Amino acid sequence: MEITEVRIKLMEEPGERLKAFCSITFDDCFVVRDLKIIEGTSGPFVAMPSRKLTSHCQNCGMKNHLRAGFCNQCGAKQIEGRAPKDADGRAKLYADIAHPINSDCREMIQERVIHEYLSEIELSKLPGYISRYDDFDFEYSEVPRGKPARFDPPHAHPAPASSRHPQHGAPAAKAVERPSPVRNDAPAAPPKPSSPLGGKGEGFGAGIFPQQ
Repeated sequence: MEITEVRIKLMEEPGERLKAFCSITFDDCFVVRDLKIIEGTSGPFVAMPSRKLTSHCQNCGMKNHLRAGFCNQCGAKQIEGRAPKDADGRAKLYADIAHPINSDCREMIQERVIHEYLSEIELSKLPGYISRYDDFDFEYSEVPRGKPARFDPPHAHPAPASSRHPQHGAPAAKAVERPSPVRNDAPAAPPKPSSPLGGKGEGFGAGIFPQQ
């Protein structure tokens, strides 16, 4: 097995331990994404893609992160110290999704990724630099920091049909009401019946009162 490609996405957060994300391709046919390059005490190292470990609430059964003090569903206080411990006695809060199973494979990934990371730093100093990392979170890239993104479905707040342009969605000009044309060949309206209180005619109540 050979690593045939490494793509790096440098982070622009000064002072943070997380320095970059990367993806690696094995034998031009299998990709592993979201490896992290973290600055450690003895230099950068590679962390495998992982997920947060959860536990079930003893009250409602809802899953919560192991660090949660209260249930996100019912608000019940969670049991402390429920996280499993590793060999050194530290709480395990994350579990690797993909990882090497022997030291030789781990060293191969570590050495290649760190080499590409250092090369990417030098490339980023050149004008016109563009990262080759496939970032699928582009829909959030234009949202300013500190402001939560709001994504309403198109049908959540429909605008009145009369205020939308049929093509561009801009308010359309108010239509001018035009009188309907008068047709000369239209049949004449039937005569109105006479009042039911009397008078000539054949309307309702005709014949009840004698005619003068």
